[in-house]
Amino acid sequence: MKSRTAAAVALSAALLLGTTGCTFGAEIATNIEYEPSDGVGGTVGDLSLRNALLIGEDGDVLNLVVSIVNSGDSARNLTVQWEGESGRESAEFFVPAGDLVSIGADQEVLVTGTDATIGSLVPVFFQYGDEPGTELLIPVLDGALPEYELFVPSTEE
Repeated sequence: MKSRTAAAVALSAALLLGTTGCTFGAEIATNIEYEPSDGVGGTVGDLSLRNALLIGEDGDVLNLVVSIVNSGDSARNLTVQWEGESGRESAEFFVPAGDLVSIGADQEVLVTGTDATIGSLVPVFFQYGDEPGTELLIPVLDGALPEYELFVPSTEE
């Protein structure tokens, strides 16, 4: 009788170990960093770049959409650069200390001449002051999704 009980306990322990130990060496999925949106993000010094996208009807005229968070104690002038049809083009944004600036809705930055297509990635460089900059490969999307149709630049002259 004791051997039957011992066998049952051993079998139960083996089953329990087999079912719970299958992820013993696996990385926990919640520890993996990822962008929980369609856009990309990065950091330049005190500035966090969040959900950067380029949105347009086609790849000819694109609206840069990005949120910039300044976690520092000083205001920053962020320079954004990309390769356009006439060479390197840029735009500059003032980001107050401890504030969030959203680009794309009220303040359009039109990126042209990149030869981008919907679904491609466009390299865009972000930098301020003497801080080392960062280049993000920003996805190009169209206004097919309702949350992006407001960001499609108007082509009216």
